[in-house]
Amino acid sequence: MKRSRVNEIMAAADEMIRHYGFTLPPFAYWSPEQFQARKAEASRLIAGRCGWDITDFGDGRFDEMGLFLFTLRNGSLADLQRGGGMCYAEKLLISRQDQISPMHTHFLKAEDIINRGGATLVVELYGSDDKGGFAEDRGGLVRCDGIDRPYGPGERLKLAPGESVTLMPGDWHAFWGEGGDVLIGEVSTVNDDLTDNIYRLPIGRFAEIEEDVAPTHLLVSDYDRWLA
Repeated sequence: MKRSRVNEIMAAADEMIRHYGFTLPPFAYWSPEQFQARKAEASRLIAGRCGWDITDFGDGRFDEMGLFLFTLRNGSLADLQRGGGMCYAEKLLISRQDQISPMHTHFLKAEDIINRGGATLVVELYGSDDKGGFAEDRGGLVRCDGIDRPYGPGERLKLAPGESVTLMPGDWHAFWGEGGDVLIGEVSTVNDDLTDNIYRLPIGRFAEIEEDVAPTHLLVSDYDRWLA
């Protein structure tokens, strides 16, 4: 993706987030130079990969297959492993109309996916085989707004604003906006986007960036290079 396109997506996402009554935290608006100057005090943000995340999954077709994310807070795997401390994470996402976030699951993370505003969020579901792999002939059990309900293979949940689904490790899922763009909240256990996203097809988690202009703000995928 071109950096100019990433900058445009950031600006549009910030406008949509504000439209639905949310405001991103102050570090969201730091320039790259400000982030570099404050990297010591921001070490937890950097380690938790909090911040802007825009991906086309390495496919080069953001409008058809892509996702906007902003990680607001993220705990530590060490806390999760010992069963105490900051064991949770929170994100805001934007899924555009008919923009696929491709079929995947997680080994570790459980997550609530919440329609925070906009159009209908469609979540397509499949279960796992005995080894945790994608099973096109299996369903499972999810919790919708606190109520357990079974799902069949390939079933599509349709979540209106305010509605949510709880997905556990092994629930394979893809999602997109139907009838318009959707602002999504994600509340989960500790998030690890480097190792805990398992996709059905061999795709990349992060976009490759072509530096045609300077970045407005850093992506989490920029941290290793810009903040080393």
